[in-house]
Amino acid sequence: MKLIETLNWRYATKKFDSKKKINSTHLELLKEAVRLSVSSYGLQLYKVLIIEDPKKKKLLRKASWDQSQITDASHLFVFCSYNQNFNEGVDSYINLLQEGVEESKKAGILAYGKSIKKSISAMGEGERQSWSEKQCYLAMNNLLIAAAELKLDACPMEGFEPDKYDEILGLNDQGLHAVLVAPIGFRALDDSTHFRKKVRRSSEELFELI
Repeated sequence: MKLIETLNWRYATKKFDSKKKINSTHLELLKEAVRLSVSSYGLQLYKVLIIEDPKKKKLLRKASWDQSQITDASHLFVFCSYNQNFNEGVDSYINLLQEGVEESKKAGILAYGKSIKKSISAMGEGERQSWSEKQCYLAMNNLLIAAAELKLDACPMEGFEPDKYDEILGLNDQGLHAVLVAPIGFRALDDSTHFRKKVRRSSEELFELI
């Protein structure tokens, strides 16, 4: 299974080669992998910003505890959850479900949309925020695996100041909130993290067959 080999190859890259850039073909493949991610109800209630502007990345580095990955990586993926307009997101999804569908089946799709809205509205504000943010984690996983498949390096990061990201990227006006970031690019040859042993719990410890 090549996937296992790929997962053994990847690691959370701490130092990127700032001179190497992702080509447009690979960038489109990464976007498609994220687009095809699983999400609750299939809604994909998140947005992914891809930052390549050096000036913008420099500002974001200041809001990321001055971590060099932010500026040295080829591209910075910022996963943002929606914190409002959930009903609009559901309506948009339901409209997509109805495309090309027989009229006789559309009533059932509309009923499904109402059911989704009811479930979301029943959540408390904190629960809804947590649920929305978890969707970003699911999407990022696809990004990390796709990057490794393309032999691109990545570093999933929670070590940043989300509120400052929101301000720098103008997310508040869009009803968005920065949740996760992932610099993508190429490892530097002198990245010491590359040579660390990959440590994971054993299968016997991690799994239990019932």
